[in-house]
Amino acid sequence: MATSFLSREELMEIGFKSIGENVLLSRKASIYGPENIEIGNNVRIDDFCILTGKIKLGSYIHIAAYSALFGGEEGIIMEDFSGLSSRVSVYAISDDYSGESLTNPMIPTEYKNLNIGKVVLRKHVIVGSDSIILPGVEIKEGTAVGALSLVTKSLDEWSIYVGIPAKKINNRSKRILELEKEFLKNKDA
Repeated sequence: MATSFLSREELMEIGFKSIGENVLLSRKASIYGPENIEIGNNVRIDDFCILTGKIKLGSYIHIAAYSALFGGEEGIIMEDFSGLSSRVSVYAISDDYSGESLTNPMIPTEYKNLNIGKVVLRKHVIVGSDSIILPGVEIKEGTAVGALSLVTKSLDEWSIYVGIPAKKINNRSKRILELEKEFLKNKDA
C-alpha cells in the first residue's frame, strides 16, 4: 500500500547529493536536479512543494505545502530547526524586472540580467505563510518572519519581522534554545 510519502527505497532512487534518516518527502512534491540537493535527518517536505537548484537542508526541518525553493547556482541553506509555512517562496535567483533584460527560463542567459545571491536561513528561523524571500538574504538565528512578508534584505537575529518590506516589530524569545537542549537530550532516552 502506498503512503503519502516516498519510501526510503524510493528516496534513494531519486539521486540526491545526500539524504539523511527519517525524511518524509511527499509523492506530490517536485524535485529538479536532485544531485544538487542535500537533505539532513528528520525533514518533512509536504505536497506541491518545488525544490530546484543548489539546496542544503539541515535536520528537524519542515517545508509546508505549496512552498518553493529556487536555489539556482548560489544556493539556499536552511539550518537545523528552521521551517517554512505554506506557500513560502525562497529565491536565490530571479529575473531582472527593469525592462533592461529579457526574462523567463526559455531565454539564453546572455540576454538576461539575473538577480543572484545565496539565501541562508539560520537555526530556528521560521517563515510565515505566503512570504517571499529574495536573493542574497540571510535570516539570522532565531528570527521569525510573519505571514505575507517580503524579505528583501538580511534580518537580525532573535527578532520578529512582518510586512512589505519586512520590518522588525519585536525581539523573539530565546526559550527555544532551552527546549532544543531538552529535546535533543531526551529524544533517544
